[in-house]
Amino acid sequence: MGMSAFRKMVSCVLLTIFPGSLLAADSGAAMLYTHGAAWLNGAHVPTSSAIFSGDLVQTRSDSAANISAPGSSVTVLGDSLVQFEGASLKVEHGGVSVSTSKGVATTAGDVRVAPVSNTWTEFNVTDTDGTVRIAAVKGDLSVTDDNGTVTLAQGQQTTRDEQSDQSTDTDKDKKKNKKRATGAAPGAVGGVLSSPLAIGIGAAAIAGVTAWVLIRNDNPVSPSTPQ
Repeated sequence: MGMSAFRKMVSCVLLTIFPGSLLAADSGAAMLYTHGAAWLNGAHVPTSSAIFSGDLVQTRSDSAANISAPGSSVTVLGDSLVQFEGASLKVEHGGVSVSTSKGVATTAGDVRVAPVSNTWTEFNVTDTDGTVRIAAVKGDLSVTDDNGTVTLAQGQQTTRDEQSDQSTDTDKDKKKNKKRATGAAPGAVGGVLSSPLAIGIGAAAIAGVTAWVLIRNDNPVSPSTPQ
């Protein structure tokens, strides 16, 4: 069984045994719901999947995806590549629409956007053609780049350069090459196979199969009369 198939099987088991809200209670986990074609770490997601810190979400220009966690909801817009980092997001390309009461921050290039407080805050961040566009829909935002930190009041919008002047040419070239890449997103570090919950379920399954084999065996493990 391939790694992708095994991951899907474990995700299905988790979704069957545990409610989505319980699974997402871990700060490093959430639920991903797709609206059109979307990929998680390069694997197509038909409808929904568990998502863990370090996972990459990619959408087509005609699709979108929603990341749902306690106190936060993130819409990954069309033609986007976004890394989910549990308590924050990293926009590699495209954009997100964030609604949160947990202070979920978003980074795009060298620009970091975060709610000023843990009150309900809604904001949009898009990163296209080297320009980061930020809109404070509800609540105030803190915007940080190489020039320092400023407060963006509710209802205001602003733009920032994706890369600071201090970034090396190599860093800028890597960013451009990543944006030019097409196809599904590459695999990311972490994920469901490394989660303690998945490891526990796997151990329990192995123990159950072992016990069944021993019970079904006609010959006792330690026969009273040696062969």
